[in-house]
Amino acid sequence: MRDLFEVGEYEGAEAEARALAGTARRFWGRGPAREWLTGALATAAAIAHGRGAEVLAELDALIADLERTTGAGRALLLDVRVNRVAALVDQGRYTEAEAEADGILRAAVRLAHLTKVWGIELSTSANLAAALCGQGRYEEAEAIARGNLPRAPAGTAATLHCVLVSSLNGQGRHEEALTEARRLTPLWVRTESGALDIGTATALHGLGRHSEAEATAHQALDACEQFLHPLHPRIQEARTLLSRITADGPLA
Repeated sequence: MRDLFEVGEYEGAEAEARALAGTARRFWGRGPAREWLTGALATAAAIAHGRGAEVLAELDALIADLERTTGAGRALLLDVRVNRVAALVDQGRYTEAEAEADGILRAAVRLAHLTKVWGIELSTSANLAAALCGQGRYEEAEAIARGNLPRAPAGTAATLHCVLVSSLNGQGRHEEALTEARRLTPLWVRTESGALDIGTATALHGLGRHSEAEATAHQALDACEQFLHPLHPRIQEARTLLSRITADGPLA
């Protein structure tokens, strides 16, 4: 299951996790630890695919169950809460996402003496930066992205990189955004499909490079439609950007 998730096979990872949870109930009775683990992976896969709205109630129930854990076991609780933040960001519920992320970071500090929490802190910071960007607080988002990028693993680095580009665009610093977007070729991460192209197209549009912006926006939409769930909010984001670029037309 975890291997499928890591290579972006979110549908397969979710299906296997839910099947294993059902098997556990039939043959071993209700084992909460196994169900918690499979539930955490299943919901994480659904969110990565773009179906966060569908699993929010399931996340809330899982979090309520995990509140019973103690000690290092509470790391799973924080993991699930991080996934909930990601789902909130995707739905545009940015202030809620920010508040939840702040709570996770405080809880991680209290847990650090029992288990490693750096991964939780990095993922939370990436989601927090996205939530701040969504609120138009671009300078704060930029600071978080720049501060955490050097130590982030591939998946989280891809998110931080996209947020950094978005934060620069939001400040009208389109030349810097374009330079940052093209600074490196990140490892492909399916859940970020189309995101960097959207940032690149936005920068090109801001610089008046209409034809390049339109081509890149088409590229972003193609990637979103190919790799993300049809209800993923990034698909509509790409369509809206493409429509705006097309409506503006070539600059004289």
